Amino acid sequence: MSAADAEYRVRHQSFWFVACVAVLVAQIVTEYLMGRVPICACGYVKLWEGGVNTSGNSQHLSDWYTPSHIIHGFLFYGLGYLILRRKPLAARLLLALVIESGWELLENSPLIIDRYRTATIALDYYGDSILNSAMDTVFMCVGFFFASRAPVALTVAIAIFFEIFTGYVIRDNLTLNVLMLIWPVEAIKVWQGGV
Repeated sequence: MSAADAEYRVRHQSFWFVACVAVLVAQIVTEYLMGRVPICACGYVKLWEGGVNTSGNSQHLSDWYTPSHIIHGFLFYGLGYLILRRKPLAARLLLALVIESGWELLENSPLIIDRYRTATIALDYYGDSILNSAMDTVFMCVGFFFASRAPVALTVAIAIFFEIFTGYVIRDNLTLNVLMLIWPVEAIKVWQGGV
């Protein structure tokens, strides 16, 4: 590789990296402008919030919904691989970040917050803190990079494990979350309320 090729490659990678960071920064700024709280109203930051139906859920660095965001990364890596196969990994990451950031903004809008509160067991859900939302996006990136390196079978096995484990422990997971958001099933809502 010539020096010119190496310089071009570094500049090209830098562009994608800056674009990815810009998406995350735009997400954070937009959520701030939407009036989201920067951190938990409790005034401190925890590495893990283990309560599901608590005021700290979706307010700290990680929680029971973190595996769902890692699975988002698995799925978005697959999507990027399908539609941007010839593009650099960073371009596919940018696509994943745009989708995840878009979801985070939508999820923290009054429309979706109200939907969660009426259609699911999340009666006390008032949206994510900015910190939690940004970390959800970071965890999506973790899943994305894992999927880019790991065998497909291992990635699928981990996704299934996450779904079964969180479904068992908290009676919620990515699949149930999407189902209950789009097409609520009363029997599932009752079952989830039994925690």
